[in-house]
Amino acid sequence: MIEEAPRPAGGGGGDPPGPVAAALSRDWSEAFGLHEAGVNASFVKMLRTIGFDKTYVRGEGCYLWDEQGNKYLDLLTGWGVFALGRNHPKIKAALRDVLDRDLPNLVRMSCSPLSGAVAQRLTGIAGRGLSRVFFTNSGTEAVEAAIKFARCATSRDGVVHCDNAFHGLTMGSLSINGAAFFKERFGQMLAGARAVPFNDLGALERALSSRDIAAFVVEPVQGKTCEVVADGYLEEAQRLCRRYGTLLVCDEIQCGLGRTGAWFCYQHWPNVEPDIVCVAKALSGGFVPVGAVITRDRIMGAVFNNMERCVVHSSTFGQNDMAMAAALASIDVIEGENLCARAADMGEYAMRRLREVGASCPFVSCVRGKGLMFGIDFARPRESLKLKLAWDTLHRLNFGVFGQMVIIPLLHKHRILTQVAGYHTEVIKFLPPLTISREDIDWFIAAMADVLEDTTRVPGAAWDTVAGLAKRAAAATI
Repeated sequence: MIEEAPRPAGGGGGDPPGPVAAALSRDWSEAFGLHEAGVNASFVKMLRTIGFDKTYVRGEGCYLWDEQGNKYLDLLTGWGVFALGRNHPKIKAALRDVLDRDLPNLVRMSCSPLSGAVAQRLTGIAGRGLSRVFFTNSGTEAVEAAIKFARCATSRDGVVHCDNAFHGLTMGSLSINGAAFFKERFGQMLAGARAVPFNDLGALERALSSRDIAAFVVEPVQGKTCEVVADGYLEEAQRLCRRYGTLLVCDEIQCGLGRTGAWFCYQHWPNVEPDIVCVAKALSGGFVPVGAVITRDRIMGAVFNNMERCVVHSSTFGQNDMAMAAALASIDVIEGENLCARAADMGEYAMRRLREVGASCPFVSCVRGKGLMFGIDFARPRESLKLKLAWDTLHRLNFGVFGQMVIIPLLHKHRILTQVAGYHTEVIKFLPPLTISREDIDWFIAAMADVLEDTTRVPGAAWDTVAGLAKRAAAATI
């Protein structure tokens, strides 16, 4: 499908363009050169290697357009930031309202009605005794705050996390990441961080029984694997945490705010009452960075326990008016457009259809997830000798590159943007906007059926392409 995508406008009325208009009036393809020269040359090299160096000039709802006017279905959504789609008009209107009012932003020695209103909405949504909010600028900053709050409230140092977890890349959150890849070459991690297998209650109890663990931090749906907590797991984890004096922290940065079919994923299990919930991504509406820690009065009271310590933990831009306006508007959109129910319905449909087309592909191990956070996992075939040999040959060149055989044609042939769930993994994760239609899911399913069929043709163009990619990637690391 080809649709005209307007080029960004420059200055008007004879006035010289401002710095934003001037930057956007340049040839957009220059952005890659500018990033290569001044930002991250390795990232640009990676994009060019896998053919993802496209120039997108417009975004709206579930779609992106490139400079040729080609329309793409966005199932990456900035790793979940654009849960409400791109450039939602109600969030844009809220931000314009703030700008037009000339508000006294970040006075600091005062209290903003906007941040108070967001706190009221978030605690009302979270329920279950979660009555206090601390605002941050991102998800990793929310996790950092959660670690500090848990240590302060329990007078303990230890933090337990799960294998394959992803909680952010700043130093504290990095320490409780499950993947060693992200920790390499960054020195000593946070003391007291311990990993347990996901969904393993016996291992969790053994870790907590030391009685020196401040917090158990868990994603109800893991961002790197799309594994979902087993029914009963969070309830039992909560029981163990209470037995051993540990706080239960739910990282809902990616799976929260409607994505799994409920406001928060833990709410699918009515007896779960976390002590701390971390949110971000969708709360921003895709416009202004914002995150939050939602917690209990006794925990917040332990941190800010007197006037002298009332600013012992702070975030300079954490309650800025633009971020709070985006958060308020995002909550209104999720509620007003009934997006929790929509995510549950569309997610069930998408996963059912994906399992149907995956059943005929011997490389598909499983399809898993919850709501509109789901993934497809690939593994070595069990039967065909020819496909086994092809898999083994490719993995000797580069582990984890098989997924590129799927995502590259999805982009180039079918104009669907997605990516693997993480480095050294065979999982492709899909994070559609919560506003996605059944027609768009059918577009995605038809594309997946075509691409998965191509993977079974050995020798074939798909295998030749990805083998060449693996060789180039291996050569680049030497």
